[in-house]
Amino acid sequence: MFSNSQDSLDSPADLLTTLHRAYAAAGHLAAMKGGDRSRALQIMAEVLKDQQDDILEANTLDLEASREMAVPDLVLEWLKLTPERIEAVVKILQRLSELADPTQQMLTIPYSLSHSQSYCQLMPLGVIALVYEAFPELGAIAAGLCIRTGNSIVLRGSSEASNSNQAIASTLKLALQEAGLPTDALGWIPTDQGDSIRELVTQDAYVNLVIPYGRVSLVNQVIRQATVPVLKTAIGNCYLYWSPSGSLDLARSMILDSHQSEPDPVNAIEKVLISTHHDPNTLQALWRSLREKGFHLRGDAGLVAEFPDLVLTEDDEWPRPYLDNTIAFRSVSGLEEAIALMNRYSSGHADCLVTESYQESHQFALHINSATTYINASPRFYRNPKQGSPIALGMSNQKGHRRGLITLETLTTLKYVVQGSG
Repeated sequence: MFSNSQDSLDSPADLLTTLHRAYAAAGHLAAMKGGDRSRALQIMAEVLKDQQDDILEANTLDLEASREMAVPDLVLEWLKLTPERIEAVVKILQRLSELADPTQQMLTIPYSLSHSQSYCQLMPLGVIALVYEAFPELGAIAAGLCIRTGNSIVLRGSSEASNSNQAIASTLKLALQEAGLPTDALGWIPTDQGDSIRELVTQDAYVNLVIPYGRVSLVNQVIRQATVPVLKTAIGNCYLYWSPSGSLDLARSMILDSHQSEPDPVNAIEKVLISTHHDPNTLQALWRSLREKGFHLRGDAGLVAEFPDLVLTEDDEWPRPYLDNTIAFRSVSGLEEAIALMNRYSSGHADCLVTESYQESHQFALHINSATTYINASPRFYRNPKQGSPIALGMSNQKGHRRGLITLETLTTLKYVVQGSG
């Protein structure tokens, strides 16, 4: 039997103790019935809502300290909690509690041995570590996804959100205790424990997957240091090619809608490639409407020479996300050059096309090297989309372990079962 010790609720242990406890708890969690984990998710949602005022008070302390330290506005926006953002997390946890246990899924496999039956079963990974920048609510969402899939989770947030992260972790541990689940299935590592990121992402004996979430610098730091498998994530720097056959209204709506997710517009279109055959008046119409919405527009040297009201884009900006209301435009000869530039410079998690040509649509879908492609459709990211669509923590742009939306299935692995007749 597992135990819910009081010291694991009151204060964080050292990193190795936290990981050891999480590893042990993962075994208990994976063996529990899906209904028990569903009930725990319901209680997590209820307790998070009940403790909202305390969490918001802790978040206020973080915001005040961060403003005094001149933390960038981008991170302040990521850091800020509101009743609406907490309610969004509550709804995600409630919805997760209603989903079928993913570890009960059985999949057919394309081969079989003679005189035997073969199948695949989804199973938990074990211990998942989330290293994240600001975004205090992300810890609660990740915890919900992990509990649903039978994984333990260890949270290592940033110093800017230390009070918020502690308040949320303590609240969710109380919920796990009330539900009869091992409280050590949720570990929290404070930022004052030395070089805790490096130590965390090199603990192969305990950690099965690390998910870094934040700016490129944080993600790259984890990738450089980790010996544990890393699920690479990306935010921003999505590309759009606007074909001459594509609608102005559709291009405008896709750009605007892609920036609407909060607090992190993951799939925001920040670079737009346009054909040299576009009508200048049509371009001016798009730029005028974007400026009216508060966007800052940049362009390559050729466009700036023709349209001096654009700000010149430097070469190092094409592979770099802006993560704000800035959009850069670049002129290309056609779809083939647009695809080549996207494959070279975009973040590789969501790239888009506006066209009325079936041939262009087919060519784009076939040759673009991104996790997801959007053709005449907004790439806007939703963590808690409408019923029927998966709940997602973020977007992965790697080609290794699970690419695209980070969903429940992303946090599982496969077990092959071969049952013979003896």
